[in-house]
Amino acid sequence: MDYEYAPLRLPPNVDRVTATAQLAIQAEFSGWELARVRLYPDGTRQVMLRRRVANPTQPGLSY
Repeated sequence: MDYEYAPLRLPPNVDRVTATAQLAIQAEFSGWELARVRLYPDGTRQVMLRRRVANPTQPGLSY
């Protein structure tokens, strides 16, 4: 499976509940899933989202 990735940085003033809601919206409407979260000492979160790359369709037959 091939995935595309999107980094997302959440500032330290974003609390856990707000971050969860923001990520849930991304998952629901854009098809992203959580791949990784890094929490830095200053409170910043580095989130890596991923989703499957849509397979290119087969070329159509020429008539």
